[in-house]
Amino acid sequence: MALKVDEIIPVLVGEITNLRSGIEAREVGRVLEVGDGIARVFGLSSVMAGEMIEFTRTGIRGVAFNLEENSVGVIILGDYVGIREGDEVRSTGALLQVPVGEAMVGRVVDPLGNPLDGKGPIVTSHYRAVETMAPGVAGRQPVEVPLQTGIKAIDAMTPIGRGQRELIIGDRKTGKTAVALDTIINQKEFYGKPGEVICVYVAVGQKESTVAKVVESLREHGAMDYTIVVAASAAVAAPLQYYAPYAGCAMAEYFMYEYGKDTLCVYDDLSKQAAAYRQLSLLVRRPPGREAYPGDIFYAHSRLLERSAKLAERYVIVPTSADTSKVSDDWGVNNERNQKRASAETGKVYFGEPGKHEAAKDVKDWPEHKVARVWNSGGSLTALPLIETLEGEVSAYIPTNVISITDGQIYLVPDLFNAGIRPAIDVGISVSRVGGKAQTPAMKSVAGGLRLDLASFRELEAFAQLGTDLDKATQNLLDRGYRMVEILKQGQFRPMNVFDQVMIIFAGTRGYLDTVPIRQVLAWQDQFLRFMHAQHADVVKELLRDKKLTDDIQKRLREAITAFGPQFKPV
Repeated sequence: MALKVDEIIPVLVGEITNLRSGIEAREVGRVLEVGDGIARVFGLSSVMAGEMIEFTRTGIRGVAFNLEENSVGVIILGDYVGIREGDEVRSTGALLQVPVGEAMVGRVVDPLGNPLDGKGPIVTSHYRAVETMAPGVAGRQPVEVPLQTGIKAIDAMTPIGRGQRELIIGDRKTGKTAVALDTIINQKEFYGKPGEVICVYVAVGQKESTVAKVVESLREHGAMDYTIVVAASAAVAAPLQYYAPYAGCAMAEYFMYEYGKDTLCVYDDLSKQAAAYRQLSLLVRRPPGREAYPGDIFYAHSRLLERSAKLAERYVIVPTSADTSKVSDDWGVNNERNQKRASAETGKVYFGEPGKHEAAKDVKDWPEHKVARVWNSGGSLTALPLIETLEGEVSAYIPTNVISITDGQIYLVPDLFNAGIRPAIDVGISVSRVGGKAQTPAMKSVAGGLRLDLASFRELEAFAQLGTDLDKATQNLLDRGYRMVEILKQGQFRPMNVFDQVMIIFAGTRGYLDTVPIRQVLAWQDQFLRFMHAQHADVVKELLRDKKLTDDIQKRLREAITAFGPQFKPV
């Protein structure tokens, strides 16, 4: 066949144009042994801890986990069965990353960001490292904005703030996941409004049928519109179960750092993640410690939970005409000396409340300028880690570790759960170290003494079981306690607006339910709330607007409760 010169020349020109003259150097090693999701590799002398490793023949990736003198222990992120001794491996020079962004919302993914819900590929150009540094002290501000769970017992007695880490702990089958799911579902009332919360539910070591039920429950209640589900079921390898919480945290951090949004991460549960980490550590022959966990198991949880924060608001000084909805860090007109910054200088950024006061002072030297908040500052990441105990043993290794890292715990007990008191929260041992700072003024005023009242009621109840005759005052306290316990009962997937909670707790603590039969308390509650929204909507609107119980609102609430009394129909 004759060659045509005019056809060959364009091909040669294209090849010469695309010729890369540079030399690309990559470190290459060989697999010494492989098994149980771990590969021991020789030859990667310059690899970093946590660096991505590529198995050339299969295309599967792993992470450098254990750096030893003559070899590297690599945990394999995928099916390790196809990897053979002697296979070539290459270092990539990159740390483990996961896809993030708006495209992830509403999807069910694995810890590497691959879709599991059959809805097609996830198209996003944004990626974030799985392991990142937690914000420092200067980059944070106090937790003061409540994260409403919709659960009366929690919002009243162990309130959670945006940016807090609140542990949910208890034996299996006591309703830990139910509390977390109700919290996610309750965020629907803020969806699409200022203050909306992006939620990430991380399922670690759960049955796939359980994860499917959780996803279906969230979808049924409209919560998947603002939720990402990261699933590392019991069927997947230990490396993916170990990395799942970090991947979920990275997906939430994107919204916190890039858009200044409030986010919520549920880790269900960290006991199984700890077990997966123990398995990996024993396989790479790290020395075992207490309960065979490696010595750095505390660090594995602390570096995850420390990434939860309420980020400090950032402020800059800008011209008065500047659009405050678009202000970014580089808009500041002054430098650190409060002089006009040169083109090569970066503008001064003020952090938190102290910075806001400093900016208010500095702006006086800048006529026709103002202090503006950076649009994507002040986001938060709230963590709800779950821990499963054995026979109520909260003094075991992993529970005590996580209790010491978090800002409080909600303790669920089987005895209350089996007695029909759900959520089965033990008031005595449950605590929120943020406390009233994370409550609206209205809730704070009605629920102030509720915790102590319930604790003293439990003591009186135990005393009354001895069969001793009680005086009238003690019997009245017992009767009111029984009614308060009934008020705090709540069905699953039925979160309640915080101001509805305020009205019903007000009625209970002020004694308006003392004459209502105990079995009729929840019926009284439902009818009363319908009555308030239908016939006294002005009181509800005022409560929503002011967020506190003024003397006038209290007076009108009392009048409404009195008027409702004859209308109550026992069921």
